[in-house]
Amino acid sequence: MTDGPATPILDRVQQPSDLASLDDAQLRLLADELRAETIDIVSRTGGHLGAGLGVVELTVALHAVFRAPRDKIVWDVGHQCYPHKILTGRRDRMRTLRMGGGLSGFTKRQESAFDPFGAGHSSTSISAALGFAMARELGGDPGDAVAVIGDGAMSAGMAFEALNNAGHLGRRLFVVLNDNGMSIAHPVGALSSYLSRLEGGSPIGPTMFEELGLSYVGPIDGHDMDALLATLRHARETATGPVLIHVATKKGKGYAPAEAAADRGHATAKFDLRTGRQDKSTGNAPSYTSVFARALIDEAGRDDRIVGITAAMPDGTGLKQFAERFADRCFDVGIAEQHAVTFSAGLAAAGMRPFCTIYSTFLQRGYDQVVHDVAIQGLPVRFAIDRAGLVGQDGPTHAGAFDIAFLANLPGFVVMAAADEAELMHMVATAAAHDDGPIAFRFPRGEGTGIDLPERGAVLPIGKGRVIAEGSGVAILSLGARLRQAMAAREMLMEQGIAPTVVDARFAKPLDRDLILRLARDHAALVTIEEGATGGFGSHVAQLLAEAGAFDHGLRFRSMVLPDSFVDHDAPDAMYDRSGLNAAHIVAKVLSVAGSPPQP
Repeated sequence: MTDGPATPILDRVQQPSDLASLDDAQLRLLADELRAETIDIVSRTGGHLGAGLGVVELTVALHAVFRAPRDKIVWDVGHQCYPHKILTGRRDRMRTLRMGGGLSGFTKRQESAFDPFGAGHSSTSISAALGFAMARELGGDPGDAVAVIGDGAMSAGMAFEALNNAGHLGRRLFVVLNDNGMSIAHPVGALSSYLSRLEGGSPIGPTMFEELGLSYVGPIDGHDMDALLATLRHARETATGPVLIHVATKKGKGYAPAEAAADRGHATAKFDLRTGRQDKSTGNAPSYTSVFARALIDEAGRDDRIVGITAAMPDGTGLKQFAERFADRCFDVGIAEQHAVTFSAGLAAAGMRPFCTIYSTFLQRGYDQVVHDVAIQGLPVRFAIDRAGLVGQDGPTHAGAFDIAFLANLPGFVVMAAADEAELMHMVATAAAHDDGPIAFRFPRGEGTGIDLPERGAVLPIGKGRVIAEGSGVAILSLGARLRQAMAAREMLMEQGIAPTVVDARFAKPLDRDLILRLARDHAALVTIEEGATGGFGSHVAQLLAEAGAFDHGLRFRSMVLPDSFVDHDAPDAMYDRSGLNAAHIVAKVLSVAGSPPQP
């Protein structure tokens, strides 16, 4: 009689405390099983793969040495947190990852006690972990605090602000630098070169981290479980102040298709386990990002003052294509949005025409610079704002909900929103030609509408909208990519005998005052719609109407905006449905205000 197959070690791990019963050899086997489980999960769900594969051994070692959730393990960004989620009681739900009602693709406090701090943006972990450490010193929750930060995230100023403060305070804190030689794209800047020299055994003398007041350990092989366990155990037993542990890992480790990919399998759709081939649907229309890239390249071919700036997102923003054509006029500044904005302001002050190309959600990190270094000085920086509106499976941390409101409130700013990809081309051309102060244009993630594209974008008159369909009774004033839904709503309303006017506003600032007041005079009701939060376009329209006395004559007004809540991850259509911004919701809103024209 032969014994049956051994029970996988991973099946015996329900919580991190279960690792205490495993010896080091079993922990090595657990890491192998955890890597295979991570690959299988992401092949079914899609998501961030490469970063998690690079920290499998580190994840096991951290949970074997520290005692979460008493000890706070803070993961930077969260791209690499899938193995952590598997080990912390969520394995049975991992195949709901990034789906509506399922697990988040990032760490999330509301999801688990093992996620002490949520993250969707980078470079926050050291600051947060230092907060936990100081709370412990002041009598708060006991336990250690561990920040796990990637080399790309370490390039941001906030990480160095936290290191500087940690060295000054001198309290027990663990910072694990996960150095995999890249973040989403290949790392840039002097820090990357410095870390490479450390891995090569140089420089001689104190490291930069030691000069900041942290003990430095490493670099160590992040895939050598014995070395990881020994190093972490020694640090945990002996540390009295802040310690930085430099761990060298390989993004995509253990899955050949990820290791061979240019981005090391950073983000993938569902894929075939054997080949790694992704299950990506091929759309009929080009993406907004690709249209932006082509339009910018076209404008730059005629104007050598045009330069592109990105903050570690050359692929996602389309500037990779721009760099292939104009290498000396494209600047990737690393994960440093504040610097990107002020660098762009300096370029503008020197007579260049900079396109500061940043996702809406990441531009939030540079808002002080937008105000002080761009708006107050009236500098003509062009902000190309990708991922406007709701973005799907990345959820609220990546949603572009607030840029209309926070930019349209700034004096002298021009703020545009593209209704389709042809409009986007016009807005690139408009921004390129605009030298009278800052200008921004926003566009959504994903595939365009399939509209015919002009050979070249046309310069739009600043602050002028366009009437798409003339009607009567009710006017729908749309800003941005909800225009298709507004037109679909019009078709549905016409079946009920209502033919609303539909207008593409184009500009959130300056408003088309003449057009909006004409709509108010000629219609009984006016409905605005935008892919943004309260305080944006609709609020500015309401202010204009109020000051002009339009409500004194009986005008009924409603604004449709994103809800006053953070919209959890789901398919984009489902997110907009929950937010009440699809065609059926527009129909309901129009019906709620439709009526006879006001009496003079």
